Amino acid sequence: MALRDAILAALLDGEASGYDLTKAFDSSVANFWMATPQQLYRELDRMAAAGLITARLVEQDRRPNKHLYSLTAAGRAQLAGFTAAAPKPGAIREDLMVAIQAVDGGDADAVAAAVAARLQLSETKLANYQRRRRDLLDGRDEDTFLAEAPRVGPYLNLLRGVSFERENIAWFRRVLTVLDRRAGQPVPGETGAALL
Repeated sequence: MALRDAILAALLDGEASGYDLTKAFDSSVANFWMATPQQLYRELDRMAAAGLITARLVEQDRRPNKHLYSLTAAGRAQLAGFTAAAPKPGAIREDLMVAIQAVDGGDADAVAAAVAARLQLSETKLANYQRRRRDLLDGRDEDTFLAEAPRVGPYLNLLRGVSFERENIAWFRRVLTVLDRRAGQPVPGETGAALL
């Protein structure tokens, strides 16, 4: 998936500034697609040049002027083409998993610290996703929301983000438990004499 497609999908909610899109990415799309603000603004410029979006300048008195972006017919057509194509399966590329794979020959304390930091990040993300879910439901039960909401895609992806972070939290805790239990134990196959 290209960043372009993620932006087009985000603009289905209506006209938005680059800042609004950055916030939207942080609160919803970030559970499956990452982009820096610089990448996002560069892609918005390219998309406007390609006619996929329009940019309307809004002049402001006490703040810098801003552009508001919206989908064009060409942008909607590209998004429709993207959704019609069979998505390719994703692959996990995760540096932390490589570090865990190598923990037996490396610095187990550093790996445990990295896992603990990621555990905290996942707990924070899960809390944010759950808060966003409550905001989207706005007092309705899920079935009512899914029947009445003008768009359900963001909610469905939010559910995936919740599930993903719950699984991450369980796995990080398991890794930390295993590393803690192994701390101070000799590595199988090594003897004290071999370490001298």
